[in-house]
Amino acid sequence: MLDRTVAPPFSHSSTIELPLPQELRITNELNVLYFDLVKQALIKIEFIYKAGKWYEPLPGLSYFTAQMLEKGAGSKSSSYIAEIFDLYGAHVEIAPGFDYTSVSLYSLSDKLKEVLPLFLEMLQYPSFPEEELELMKGIFSQNLKVNNEKNSYVASKLIRKNIFGPNHPYGNTLEEADIQNIHAGAMHDFFNSSFYPTQIYITGSLTEAQLKSIEYELKGIRTVTLASTSFSHTINQGKREEALEKQDSVQTSIRLGKRTINKGHQDFSRLLFINHILGGYFGSRLMKNIREEKGLTYGIYSSINTFNKDSFLTIGADVNRENQNITIQEIKNELNKLATEEIPEQELTIAKNHFIGSVQLDMANPFSVVEKIKNINLNHLDSGYYSKLLKEISEVSSAELVVTAQQYLNDQDLSLVKVG
Repeated sequence: MLDRTVAPPFSHSSTIELPLPQELRITNELNVLYFDLVKQALIKIEFIYKAGKWYEPLPGLSYFTAQMLEKGAGSKSSSYIAEIFDLYGAHVEIAPGFDYTSVSLYSLSDKLKEVLPLFLEMLQYPSFPEEELELMKGIFSQNLKVNNEKNSYVASKLIRKNIFGPNHPYGNTLEEADIQNIHAGAMHDFFNSSFYPTQIYITGSLTEAQLKSIEYELKGIRTVTLASTSFSHTINQGKREEALEKQDSVQTSIRLGKRTINKGHQDFSRLLFINHILGGYFGSRLMKNIREEKGLTYGIYSSINTFNKDSFLTIGADVNRENQNITIQEIKNELNKLATEEIPEQELTIAKNHFIGSVQLDMANPFSVVEKIKNINLNHLDSGYYSKLLKEISEVSSAELVVTAQQYLNDQDLSLVKVG
């Protein structure tokens, strides 16, 4: 009989085995990877473009060009496209980002032949109709006005601006004046210069005939090598401290941040883990101190935000206005403790188990598995990146983490933003 009063033995593993894809032969320039991971009759096809904010000649051009792809293709209207996808239970997901733009199709496997040609037409021949663009610009403007009333939104955009500069793609934010500069001609030009897929990921469970059909459909995709195209941006850091007061606001949004190392750096795993201890999960030090013990906020976090060419640390919380200074001081106290005191063994073990367990839990989701492989490819990481990451975290000592905190969590070079 199973004794349910005894907990099952804890299995500690720091190894992650990522599946190998089947490569489809389309062209020399286009890398198409197929992962047979989904047991249900579902398929996801994701196109990756080097068409994020990093590559746009006008602020917002990447975002609007991407979002307008499903608003008209050839002679087909946005309503026709939406109706066809709805009819066959398909869904399109568009994600314009800082470095890349992703466009994905989710479909039932047996309905793919009905929706894939329309999806590819949408990616090949967008029409960028003026009336749809004006409608989208109007909706975006209204949402922007609402967001700019939110302290947390304003604080988050100000901290990026002050870390990278207002004209840097990692630091700028689309504003009302920028929206007026977006027009169909500029979108056509940006699409023609940048929207060539560099990678395609297919996740699902397909027959050989279905794979051959997809391969045939993809033969018509336009491809180009962008290796010779160079884009560079200068970082001009803004104010070290900035306070935007709102007299009618009860709460203040606090953000502290700084540039830091990226995923390819040899110290990144230790930085990622010490950030986890600082404010990366519900049992973190910031949560215990500022939320549980002092009751200054409902939630506080710290995170490492990585881009393709840079990275930054940010710490954020919303507190009552009268508590903002003590909160900032307590955050700095926690940073100082990590840089001067070794982490107790029990706390270190709990944090390691939580971090490693969270990464391994993702392996149960096939789409999350492919996200990890995509992360490796897009950031030019070693194929054993995740196993190495977990191994280094499982073996790191408290003494090594003190050194890491001294190198990368110095509160003297943090930028500070207060809104409210």
